[in-house]
Amino acid sequence: MKGGACGYGNLFQQGYGTATTALSTALFNRGLTCGACFQLVCHNDPQWCIRGAGPITVTATNFCPPNASSANGPGWCNPPLLHFDLSEPAFTKIAQYRAGIVPVLFRRVLCVRRGGIRFTINGNPNFYLVLISNVGGAGDVRAVSVKGSATGWLPMTRNWGQNWQSNTHLVGQSLSFVVTTSDGRSVASYNVVPAGWKFGQTFEGRQF
Repeated sequence: MKGGACGYGNLFQQGYGTATTALSTALFNRGLTCGACFQLVCHNDPQWCIRGAGPITVTATNFCPPNASSANGPGWCNPPLLHFDLSEPAFTKIAQYRAGIVPVLFRRVLCVRRGGIRFTINGNPNFYLVLISNVGGAGDVRAVSVKGSATGWLPMTRNWGQNWQSNTHLVGQSLSFVVTTSDGRSVASYNVVPAGWKFGQTFEGRQF
């Protein structure tokens, strides 16, 4: 499975597996909700809800785009609807596959992750793009700062999804990161990336 609009790439390699969902426009919030966790339960549809099925917890990893055509139903992902386009394995834990669409009750919950926050460094010597993944707690990253061994703390800007960019020359330096989530909590991973790092590598830091 691929990570789509949040930029996570292979969801199994990133630790998300199949407990994932794409979000409608209203929930996706231009990608700011990427990484957040939601608890859902099928509600008030005895024909299609699986009787006795408990709630599931899924991570937001993709975007469900609006659909102007009426050929595919009423446009479940159109604003202002709050819609979860669940992976098939997640959906079939709470409802029968043939249902397609079921009503749910949902709430935001804290994300529980194995291991630390992951920093995947992409780009080139003039443009650094760091994918932030496997974030616990609130899950959705709102700010990132990077510090090279020869620099002070530098704010990064969100490029798309949970890819954060910096144009400062950082090759050959060990790197530290501060990650801040939507609840205002921050965690610092000091010297998590050694000086000999290469583009394409992933490093694991501290966790919330």
